[in-house]
Amino acid sequence: QVQLAESGGGLVQPGGSLRLSCVASGSIFSLNTMAWYRQGPGKQRDWVASITSGGSANYADSVKGRFTISRDNAKNSVHLQTDSLYSEDTAIYYCYAHLKETWGVPFRDYWGRGTQVTVSS
Repeated sequence: QVQLAESGGGLVQPGGSLRLSCVASGSIFSLNTMAWYRQGPGKQRDWVASITSGGSANYADSVKGRFTISRDNAKNSVHLQTDSLYSEDTAIYYCYAHLKETWGVPFRDYWGRGTQVTVSS
């Protein structure tokens, strides 16, 4: 019954910024890596950024220097600060979490339903 809920998407002009948020709720025994992916129209879902439980972050080359991922372990949340946005950043942004619901099960992948980011002048 784990759910990932994204928020913060919207319409922004080129060069603008948005802060995306995702909160994981439900039965969570251990929350490991969290990440953001995105999928533009007619494209596959691509990895954008990830962050480990210890706070180590990695980014796709296309967003390095522009996006910042962070997390709040106490709130089971992950955030993506998106700056200097291009039209090419337009996509549905999905939250991802690798987590274990209880001690007796393996880690599994969980996905949010996505939040739309549209960059247009």
